[in-house]
Amino acid sequence: MKLIVGLGNPGAKYAHNRHNIGFMAVDEIASAHGFSPWRAKFQGQVSEGRIGSDKVILLKPETFMNLSGQAVGEAARFHKIDPADVIVFHDELDLAPAKIRVKTGGGHAGHNGLRSIHQHIGPDYDRVRMGIGHPGHKDAVAGYVLRDFPKADAEWLDDELRGIADGITHLVAGDNAKFLNTIGLRLTPARSSSSTQKPKPAAPEAPPQDTRTALQKLTDRFK
Repeated sequence: MKLIVGLGNPGAKYAHNRHNIGFMAVDEIASAHGFSPWRAKFQGQVSEGRIGSDKVILLKPETFMNLSGQAVGEAARFHKIDPADVIVFHDELDLAPAKIRVKTGGGHAGHNGLRSIHQHIGPDYDRVRMGIGHPGHKDAVAGYVLRDFPKADAEWLDDELRGIADGITHLVAGDNAKFLNTIGLRLTPARSSSSTQKPKPAAPEAPPQDTRTALQKLTDRFK
């Protein structure tokens, strides 16, 4: 059994914030793979289903970001899920928008949601780091992550979320490379080899050959 967690803040006010990209990811997984309707449990919202041969629980903590570990810890203990079977989707300031990395274990790098999860289940879980870019100064971070994605980001964000749903089977199976490759194909589709090439412009026709004699040419000049 896998526990897949999306990090964010509850409520319509925060729904489209950069900080809520983890919620967006698990919502897309639930929708694409026919999971059960969301219901309140473990201090959050839970949806259940299967991905490949694995039973999967999706969790969106409703404790607000700084206390995310309370919901994650409660769900993991109830279902006896080891940290190694927990996957957390979260926003990542240190990656450019549309960039994704998968990491196992390590520090929380100042992310309050991860810090809370560390406190409740330890550091040995998988993280999907979803790049949102950095505002350029640490004092601007709080306002930046709590603002909505601009309209200019809509296209890559939609492609990224669809790619996550496409590739989640690989991630659950432990094949991180295939997971990331599947997302990459959504973000930068391969060019079709069967696409019609533009025809080359035709070479200009050669002027017709002049077969007149020298006398005829001279005569024609004075006509």
